[in-house]
Amino acid sequence: MAGERPRADVRARLGPVSTFPPPRARFSTPLRVRYADTDASGNAHHGVYLTYFEAARVESLRSLGVPVADLHAHGILMPVVEVRVKYLRPARLDDLLEVAVLLDRVGPASFCFDYEVSRDDILLATGWTRIAVIDRETMRAVTLPAWVRELLGGVG
Repeated sequence: MAGERPRADVRARLGPVSTFPPPRARFSTPLRVRYADTDASGNAHHGVYLTYFEAARVESLRSLGVPVADLHAHGILMPVVEVRVKYLRPARLDDLLEVAVLLDRVGPASFCFDYEVSRDDILLATGWTRIAVIDRETMRAVTLPAWVRELLGGVG
C-alpha cells in the first residue's frame, strides 16, 4: 500500500528485540563437606549452606579487591539482612563442592548475590542474599562507598 513504511524501518526505530540479560561474572570456590557440617544422616545440614554462601561471598569480594577487613577498617559492616535457599539434592560427608557466587544487583545501601552449590556439575542448591551496608558506630544503613561501588560495578 502506498504510504506504508516497510517493517525494517519499524524494527530499526524500536531497537534490538533481545531481552536476554548480559552475562554476569561468576566466582567459584571449592569447599569440602566436613563432618561438623553433617546431620545424623550424613548429609550436609540445611543451615551450613549459609556458611558456604558466606565463604564464597567473602572470597569473591577479596578477588575484586574488597577484602572484608578493609571495609571493617573503614567502619563499614555488611550484615546479611535477607536470605533464600532452595535445596535440590543433598551434599554428603566429604563431598567436594563448588560454590559459585554471582553479583545480582547493587543498590544505594545494599547489594545482592546469587549462589549455586554443585558437586560434579550437579546442582545441589541455589540461594540469594541481600547484604546491607551499615556504619559500625551508629549501626545505621549508609551509602555504599564509591570505591566499593566502582569495584562491584565491574561485575554486574
